[in-house]
Amino acid sequence: MSRNKRDNELEGPVTEVPVELPQRTLLVKCPGCRRIIDQEKLSENLDVCPRCGHHLRLSARRRILATVDAGSFEEWDRALEARDFLDFPGYKEKLDTARAKTGEADAVVCGRATIGGRACALFVMNADFMMGSMGSVVGEKVCRTFERACEEELPVVGFTVSGGARMQEGTTSLMQMAKVSAARRRLAEARLPYICVLTDPTTGGVTASFAMEGDVILAEPGALVAFAGPRVIEQTTHKRLPAGFQRSEFQLEHGFVDRIVERREVPGVVAELLSLLGGEAPGVGAVDELHPEPAPRVKPRRRRDGDGAYTKVERARSTSRPTSLELVERGFEGFCELHGDRLFGDDAAVVAGLAWAGGRVMVICGTERGRSTKERVARNFGSAHPEGYRKALRLMRLAERFDLPVVCLVDTSGAFCGIGAEERGQGEAIATNLVEMSGLRVPVVSVVVGEGGSGGALALAVADRVLMLGSAVYSVVSPEGCASILWKTAKRAPEAAEALGLTAADLTRLGIVDGVLDDEGLNADELARTLLASVEARLDELATLNANELVARRYERFRRMGTAALRG
Repeated sequence: MSRNKRDNELEGPVTEVPVELPQRTLLVKCPGCRRIIDQEKLSENLDVCPRCGHHLRLSARRRILATVDAGSFEEWDRALEARDFLDFPGYKEKLDTARAKTGEADAVVCGRATIGGRACALFVMNADFMMGSMGSVVGEKVCRTFERACEEELPVVGFTVSGGARMQEGTTSLMQMAKVSAARRRLAEARLPYICVLTDPTTGGVTASFAMEGDVILAEPGALVAFAGPRVIEQTTHKRLPAGFQRSEFQLEHGFVDRIVERREVPGVVAELLSLLGGEAPGVGAVDELHPEPAPRVKPRRRRDGDGAYTKVERARSTSRPTSLELVERGFEGFCELHGDRLFGDDAAVVAGLAWAGGRVMVICGTERGRSTKERVARNFGSAHPEGYRKALRLMRLAERFDLPVVCLVDTSGAFCGIGAEERGQGEAIATNLVEMSGLRVPVVSVVVGEGGSGGALALAVADRVLMLGSAVYSVVSPEGCASILWKTAKRAPEAAEALGLTAADLTRLGIVDGVLDDEGLNADELARTLLASVEARLDELATLNANELVARRYERFRRMGTAALRG
């Protein structure tokens, strides 16, 4: 069966078709690859097809058993059940049938548990109960889960699966979207994390409320995640939908999901995120610990004091330099990358996520040029689109909510210049970052690790401390651009580079840069360790200041810039 046809079969759960052979072996046909699988092997693999990787649906109870620490689940509000208050035709019979089939009172199970030793409030929706539709009981139980999490100071972990609002309860079911969203906001105001895991399918009013309100949003592979279902869209537009439309991979590409996680890996990833958002480095065996290949040894390069500014520009652009992501991989103990701006897309030219080293958790945002030719093309050579800056800002706001310091690594020739970037508000995205970063109530340290080009660089460099590598450059415009504009020829770029004052020494003298890291002759591992040590030293200094002092001093830092050039 084609993926498009499966996408349109939303109105009922993907059922397992057992076949009993003479020797009493129970078999199941995978709805993904249509092959026959031994039921026992499928169960051992958490109902993930061992051949094609298709994730079959789990009941709420099985999901809980597969996710939480053994014996840790304590259920809340088990007996709460809906009634047919509208006398909707056939609703009472549907409820009776669903309760008899599942043994559940309604389509969600809520409670308290630990995942990887981390306590959390938990809700798990159940597709087996009227396709996980959201009525008054689902809304009430999820709302109570957020409220109780606030009272007990617990993070919330939610698993969504739903065909949408329960029509048999009329507009009351619609109001559950607002009710739960208001409770979720209270959790945010209490600075408690909410991690949501989207499973197949998550649609309608659930998608348009608490499913898309997580601080971090994970999704299982191939899950249908949509507001309007595929069949509705096809009937409305009279167009056949492309393969993969509205699947979790589509949502990741379009910026609405942080990560796609295989079912077996979900407990480890959730436990890691609960630790990081709680400000604690994960323990031994964390799923995102970094173990990069050793860096090749390099011979120390003889210092050439006579090198001009343009030579440094050329070195800053060299493809042999370690990129921002490589420095994170080599310097930090672990990095959990998160994706998407929640508005349009996920820009590969900006990497962002949670990193840790020496027990300290940080939010990392950096422009990334890419290492191989193929990767550089995919990352647009480090020139970000608006969604890249908006992704970085989303992570900075996350850092502020959970009191985590922000570290930005800058290496870009500038923000991308293109039709699409202008249509989506490149200037607005950069401007918003400048305003928001100036008022972030957590420490911010930015490091120019390669080329710092114009506003595209500054959008990640409104910081309490700005550092530069000795071989890096930072400028209002590229030397070529300056020469072309002022002298009508790019051949005078070396002359422009000297005049622009773009080296680390120039910028330190002007008070724009607070420190220079000597990277002469260092390989990638040595440079990463030097960078991390310098960043940690600055964060230690800034940790003595409260939020109001940080914001005030950051303002004064930038307020002073350029005043030496004034007369009168």
